[in-house]
Amino acid sequence: MTLRSAPPDTLDALPNPRGGAVRPAEQAIADALDAFEQRRDMTALLLGAGRALREAGWIAAQRFTDALLLVSPMAASGVAEEASARATFGAALRAFRAALERRNLRELACSAALFAHYRALSTHIAQHTPGYTVTFEDVALAARPVPPVTLRSQSAARLAHLRARYEQALLLVLRSKGNISTGAVAAAVNAALDDLDACLAELAGPDPYDFWRLASACARALRSTGRTVEDIDTRRFYARCNLALADEERGIPLAPRSLARATLALLWRDYALFGAAAEDTDHVELLRDYGLTVDWHVAGTQASEALWEAGAHQAETLVAHVGMTRELGVLTVNANAYEDFLQTADAAIAALADHARAADNPQKADPSAALQAGDAAYRLGAAASALGLGQVALLADALGLAWRRRAHAGVSTPAVRAHVVVDAPGARALEAAAETLRAMLHKVAAGVAPQSATAAQAALTRAIEQGGA
Repeated sequence: MTLRSAPPDTLDALPNPRGGAVRPAEQAIADALDAFEQRRDMTALLLGAGRALREAGWIAAQRFTDALLLVSPMAASGVAEEASARATFGAALRAFRAALERRNLRELACSAALFAHYRALSTHIAQHTPGYTVTFEDVALAARPVPPVTLRSQSAARLAHLRARYEQALLLVLRSKGNISTGAVAAAVNAALDDLDACLAELAGPDPYDFWRLASACARALRSTGRTVEDIDTRRFYARCNLALADEERGIPLAPRSLARATLALLWRDYALFGAAAEDTDHVELLRDYGLTVDWHVAGTQASEALWEAGAHQAETLVAHVGMTRELGVLTVNANAYEDFLQTADAAIAALADHARAADNPQKADPSAALQAGDAAYRLGAAASALGLGQVALLADALGLAWRRRAHAGVSTPAVRAHVVVDAPGARALEAAAETLRAMLHKVAAGVAPQSATAAQAALTRAIEQGGA
């Protein structure tokens, strides 16, 4: 592989014209922008936007609104030293308004441009709140369970050799910052990156939840999408993998939770925004092992994408003009998309209920059936996300992850099972989550907002991350 320029830091995922709109939040943010420009108080408007987004289950957007709310007093101040806060706030508010109107939940969670604004806001918050920090995964994986990720037991001699080789390549990469313009240096850095990637691949084991398997996929994805060593997240990723190697040498059985989450979020980032191609199938399957899904994309030019966006906007305007919408609490949805979602949901929930009842009999455990159940949950989660039903999408994706863990538990070899630290979720957890989803979908089918899934999400998260139930 060769180094390429990183993609521009813009809101460039495609909008979701058939997605639901949280109109109270959109209006509140638009009014907050007017208030900001006229130096009026924005507190009530931002609080209202946050409440609407929380009710819709748009967790990443709610967190962004919370950051705006915390910085708003600094942005409204007439004090000269707050000028930088005002500039940061204004840029973030405008970008957030644009993102909300695109109605793409994956973009709201994974946009590098939005996160740059979020991190800038957080810098001002940290000046008044010592110890306050934010990370990309805090937003991208908000409210999502992440299963324990293992560090495979390997011989001390092999680990020592690989770590020495890894550190030698890492040192060259870290020293290259800001100095890869010449051909010879770029070639040396690329060779070092190749060696880092080779070390990660050699460390990877057969366990689906082996950290090095995840890290190796992340490294390949970062380079294939053009992330250079100038990217701070890329550099931090490679450096933290070296610390994980030290943990493994000490016999620690699990990768640090923060590292597992950060690695997973980096792997998901560009796939969530831009979709996956046929050659990305292995990465897509790995993401599904962790409860994350992506769309498949068809290659196109900038001109064709611009034409698609213009057509999508025209179709959305026509739908709004003729009143082809449904109201689900704070969420306004396209009537045709709503009907399509209900058909997908009916089939998925029936399959999930059948699989959950069958899972109660360990003697008849069927890994292929568990995979089918996971796929049904993921179809439901993807459809709910596209419609804007954030809470339904999060619970369905978590249930897909739970079923994936059941499937892998059923096909693991004795060598893999010997290193399993946390068992797969139990049948009761699967059935309870499926029943909660059924109740939520009955509400949606009746044309009202689904009830909160916070308790069910928390219970399923415990079962995924701690086992049992």
